[in-house]
Amino acid sequence: MSEEGSNIVDFPGTEKPKPSGYQAGTGSINMRSDLVVEASKIIPEPPVLINLVSSRVKQLNLGRTPLVETDHRMGAADIALTEIIEGKISCEDRDEDE
Repeated sequence: MSEEGSNIVDFPGTEKPKPSGYQAGTGSINMRSDLVVEASKIIPEPPVLINLVSSRVKQLNLGRTPLVETDHRMGAADIALTEIIEGKISCEDRDEDE
């Protein structure tokens, strides 16, 4: 197994179209585990991080422009995680009373 393959974490798949990094038949997206660890330092609640990444992946797959510099090896999930790490996107706390 290559070193890069050991640095991948499965993430639940998204709706069509299939994002780059998608593994056919698995229903998951490959993400670099180092990016997941770094992003989880910024957004420590896993459900919030998952929802934010999922929403951003959907936007990117619909054609939104990435807010960070990318290369051909980055999938949509890696781009979303990098945007979180660099502070380009974040989640907003909302009062439940509103």
